Amino acid sequence: MNIIERQDANGATLATDVYSRLRHDILSGVLPPGEKLRVDFMRDRYSVGNSPIREALNRLSSDGLVVREDQKGFHVARVSRTELEELIRTRCWLEDLALRESIAHGGTAWEENLVLAFHRLSRVPRSSKERTYSANPEWEALHRAFHAALIGAARSRWLDGFCDQLRDQADRYRQFAVAASYPRRNELDEHRLIFEAAIDGNADEAVRHLNAHYQRTADIILNSDSEFLAGEAAAD
Repeated sequence: MNIIERQDANGATLATDVYSRLRHDILSGVLPPGEKLRVDFMRDRYSVGNSPIREALNRLSSDGLVVREDQKGFHVARVSRTELEELIRTRCWLEDLALRESIAHGGTAWEENLVLAFHRLSRVPRSSKERTYSANPEWEALHRAFHAALIGAARSRWLDGFCDQLRDQADRYRQFAVAASYPRRNELDEHRLIFEAAIDGNADEAVRHLNAHYQRTADIILNSDSEFLAGEAAAD
């Protein structure tokens, strides 16, 4: 049995563990766009051998979060204004359909799950610090759960998968948006508008508020002097 197949005490493979930790570091911005992913650095950071690291990198490459270049190895996928605009546009298209399907066919189970997801999100502070912004892992997890619950009854695993992938990509950008807008932006009010329209069964209003929510995030980044987009011309 090789190192990738060997299971740890929790029953997860080493490669899966590295994949999860590396994915978190990318989505949270700990590993910024364009960051070179050297095997020796990751071996020290994640305390594993080369095989599970390469397996994790290949999986993240399939997810679109990591890029492999011939003769240059792996790096975190870069970001750009053009990609952000395309991402938001595509996400709005797909989640428009997914949200309408969920409202139309979700029923009691979907409503109860959405109510619980919003309630939990509303009770957790956006920042882990009181006066300045610092990422709050609990809020991040609950925020992701809320958006997943919104479209959780779309009745299509393909649509679910595409929306999940776009959510991952959007999360990278969102980290930069909150740093630029906190505490002026009231994200809880934005989520409440989406939630209330969805629970009321008003698909048009729910979609309108959801699209506005996503576009507001994009506009914050596009209208700011975001350093992480400064090198996009050179990258292209």
